[in-house]
Amino acid sequence: MRKLILLATMALAAAVLPSALASAAPAPAAQPATTAAAPTAAQLLAKTNSCKQISNGKYKTDEDVSAKTVAVCDANGAVFWKADMDIDCDGQRSTQCNEDTDCCYQDDTAFHQSDGKPLNAAKLPYIVVPSSSSIWKYSSSQLKGGGSCAVIYNGKVEYAVIGDTGPTQIIGEASYATAKDLGINPDPSNGGTDSGVTYICFKNSTVSPIENHANAVSKGEGLATTFVNNN
Repeated sequence: MRKLILLATMALAAAVLPSALASAAPAPAAQPATTAAAPTAAQLLAKTNSCKQISNGKYKTDEDVSAKTVAVCDANGAVFWKADMDIDCDGQRSTQCNEDTDCCYQDDTAFHQSDGKPLNAAKLPYIVVPSSSSIWKYSSSQLKGGGSCAVIYNGKVEYAVIGDTGPTQIIGEASYATAKDLGINPDPSNGGTDSGVTYICFKNSTVSPIENHANAVSKGEGLATTFVNNN
């Protein structure tokens, strides 16, 4: 009898032990939430097919052309324009950007880094907006220095900041670094492209510090997603 009781006790323990161990085992670690992919170039461009013009007239793409062909367009949460890309090499001197490489080089930019220095066109992707005029005042569209922009060319998207201002009659310019990242010849003397660039700048946005490109990408991707969803 004692042997039978012992065997029964052992059988009961064998049945209970696995479930007890299972309940005592730590729960599997929670998997991190999947980050939504940023919009593609095609998704962004699809939202710029029509233009609600807010500029008072249009801009030229270059000083030596007479035709004014580029309008600034309004959208929900952003403004955009479609133009060329001239190369801005102003700001901090570098191997790529200096008086020898750029005939029109200037050692300053309209907006500065957090340490007070001009921006570095060779390293920082930024775009140039036209200086305020009767055609358009960028500040009236809730844009400002350090604002977030998406620049699209040939199926690629580059997230950049508003880093400099240019002539009042011309639009379509970005830094050496912006062009390079998009696969456009960045040489200030013979680079750039004559067409095919779309600039989308997000209203009431700021990248801080302005020189932190990783922050520009993170913020830009989020704002681009909102732009695609709301237009």
